[in-house]
Amino acid sequence: MEISEFVGRYRNHPVLFVGAGVSLRYLEKSFTWDGLLSKIAYELKGNVEYYLDVKSNCETGGLFRYDKIASIIERDFNTAVAGDRNGKFASINDIFYESMARGLNISRFKIYMASLLSGLTLRPGVEDELAELKRASKNIGSIITTNYDSFLEEFFDFSPLIGNDILLSNPYGSVYKIHGCIAQPPKIIITEGDYDRFFKQYELIRAQLLSIFIHNPIIFLGYNIGDENIKSLLKTIFTYVEPNSDDASKIRNNFLLVEYEKDSSSQEICEHDIDLEGFSTIRINKIKTDDFSSIYRSLASLVLPVSAMDVRKVQNIVKEIYSGGDIKVTITEDLESLSNGDKILAIGSSKTIQYQYLTVSEMISGYFKIIDESNSRLLELVNKQKIQSSQFFPVFGFSKICETINDLERLKLQQKGKIDGILESLPERLQTNHSDVDGIINDEHVAPTYKSHSIIWSLVNGKIPIEDIERFLRSHPDKVCIEYKKLLCAYDLIRYSA
Repeated sequence: MEISEFVGRYRNHPVLFVGAGVSLRYLEKSFTWDGLLSKIAYELKGNVEYYLDVKSNCETGGLFRYDKIASIIERDFNTAVAGDRNGKFASINDIFYESMARGLNISRFKIYMASLLSGLTLRPGVEDELAELKRASKNIGSIITTNYDSFLEEFFDFSPLIGNDILLSNPYGSVYKIHGCIAQPPKIIITEGDYDRFFKQYELIRAQLLSIFIHNPIIFLGYNIGDENIKSLLKTIFTYVEPNSDDASKIRNNFLLVEYEKDSSSQEICEHDIDLEGFSTIRINKIKTDDFSSIYRSLASLVLPVSAMDVRKVQNIVKEIYSGGDIKVTITEDLESLSNGDKILAIGSSKTIQYQYLTVSEMISGYFKIIDESNSRLLELVNKQKIQSSQFFPVFGFSKICETINDLERLKLQQKGKIDGILESLPERLQTNHSDVDGIINDEHVAPTYKSHSIIWSLVNGKIPIEDIERFLRSHPDKVCIEYKKLLCAYDLIRYSA
């Protein structure tokens, strides 16, 4: 069975279980567990032999105990850095003492770990594959990860959940950081003591995760078949679930392990037996490939009755209901009876309930998110809106995603005509030779009301790279102002009209 058919059978939103291999694949600065500890050891001692000596004393049953290795290095690191206040690690000491002044005792070792893993520079050449993953995000319920870095929550715009926050969470739109995060160094789980405390407090977290595993397809990314995280997880599940039960069969059928195999373009799913010590052999689904784009495209193409994004919206409203306060929520089938300020949870048939969400202005504000996720379902709502001839509306990019937009040619002509009008009316003195957006923004000779027009002229005439325009638009602080809408329409025309 190929990946597209396998994913096409899903009847609920898949959850990604993400390991270090994903950060290694996409980020310039990332490490395996072994690589991270050896890096810290080398920076501390200036040679590789110290780490090898520590590692040689932490072997059990033919396997290296990285939690024990981390415990030794943490002890040595903290002692050495504390004794050299203004030396090589002076900035780590600065953070340590600033934290202590606030009553927070953080291991210098973990402060340094967090600094090593900060920054999210992408590897060259991964942009197209990540764009496919971004398009799949609309169908991903949540993410569970053992990674410490912040790549996943920033890429998906999900809420990170660390430590006890996991117990108070909603499952949709969250990144469960079960081993901690660089954003909160004290909660990083890496040493032997950390793991001892973690497992003592793990029962409730385990129950939360078990519920997700039973109800959702789970896709493992960034692990190999022998990874102890996967084996430990499977042991946990089948401690609570009878191996020969219907629930066990459902869980096994929902599991997919994506194992990296260099240069392979395989899309074939096969079965694989995992021998768990003290348990029966567990059979799961596996794909060995280097073609992650096909997996992401299959996820993006998945059509479910309710999108994961819609579930997140409902959860947010329900959370507000639980929290109390002044919120007013009306449950109704008669939308005509409601005032504009009411928050609505509509329950009924599609024949009796007519609804629209996102105005034209909101679609423009969310332009890049809609494009990144290829959210065709949301764009079908364009047909419910009246786009006036006076409005700037970026229809070219939207039409690449949704082919059922009504009156498309008129809207394209309208958009092109408005940009042409700007160019024709622009005084020659404002046709600058700046090579980037910042040059025009900082040019005192270009009046504020004409800056967007000057940028548009420079874009159309190839003076400013379109990538610079995109950067400026994505970070623009006011996505409802008319100048933003003008520039967005020009960008959209150049980017997608071909």
